[in-house]
Amino acid sequence: MKKKPAPGRGKKNYSSGSPQLDRKIMSLMDGGKFHNSDLLSEMLQTCFKVTEENPDRGDVRLLNTTLKELRYAFKVFQPYRNIRKAAVFGSARTPRTSPDYKQARDFAREMVKHKWMVITGASSGIMHAGNEGAGRENSFGVNIRLPFEQSANPVIAEDEKLINFKYFFTRKLIFIRESDATVLCPGGFGTHDEGFETMTLVQTGKSTPRPIICLDPPGSRYWSSWKRWLMEHLGKRGMIDMDDINLIDFTHSAEEAARIITDFYRNYHSMRYIRDLLVMRVRRPLPGRKLDQVNQRYKAILKHGTIQQHENPFEEETNEPHDTQSLTRISFYFNRRHFARLKMLIGEINEY
Repeated sequence: MKKKPAPGRGKKNYSSGSPQLDRKIMSLMDGGKFHNSDLLSEMLQTCFKVTEENPDRGDVRLLNTTLKELRYAFKVFQPYRNIRKAAVFGSARTPRTSPDYKQARDFAREMVKHKWMVITGASSGIMHAGNEGAGRENSFGVNIRLPFEQSANPVIAEDEKLINFKYFFTRKLIFIRESDATVLCPGGFGTHDEGFETMTLVQTGKSTPRPIICLDPPGSRYWSSWKRWLMEHLGKRGMIDMDDINLIDFTHSAEEAARIITDFYRNYHSMRYIRDLLVMRVRRPLPGRKLDQVNQRYKAILKHGTIQQHENPFEEETNEPHDTQSLTRISFYFNRRHFARLKMLIGEINEY
């Protein structure tokens, strides 16, 4: 396998605008005790560039709070990065007696059986149900500070895995970054906001593929009517590609939702890009005959070349997590357009 040299880490010749200040920053980082010192240097240079632009105090406060919120969230999640997590969304107003509440709680319990953890918005309703089903030990709460309805539920309140955010955008980033699956229970504006954002990120390739599941109780038409609206008012008018609706799974069963998620990661582990090359990590290699079949079935999603399989990681992956180093690689030049078909390919890979 021919390997290209690893790309540079930070941006070459990035500057604060002051050569003297750049030298001081580089001197600070040359002590050797900082990992990723090139990127940290750029962060410091950016901060000093801000001071040269006479920013409004509100702009500086936004930058400051954003950095603080993300730093703290990364710190909280870091010890649990090797554990898969499902993000559960739904109405904060759902009563405990509702079938929606019971189903969300049952789903979270199912995921814990599979050694997953659960992330919710930490509040009441469906969020409480998700934390209750997972239990305090297997729960995260990603709370938003609001003047109403958003105090932490008793399952996750005062837990070290509860994070409080000022900004929705940092909270939403953490939800997508730290989870491996998204489950939407019946809810209001917030639920649809999180759902559409996740779908948009996956459909545009800004997030790697993941299970996105719309879950409601048997007999409910909440998500089926929503799906029909998508098809009739967006799909038939050409505002979305009909195939992209297949990025979403619909079910009335908590157990089936858990199965869809765990099946998605049965063989497929993760993916990344090395320049234009998509590299999937899988636990078990595909037989030669199966590799030939997927090349025939999925050649329409390739920019050029073929789907290839490799025993060893690429040179550019040397700094990737240790648990990925022994995995088989499947690589190809994906056209970055047909993400529903990419999901289908992952499904075929998971048959082995």
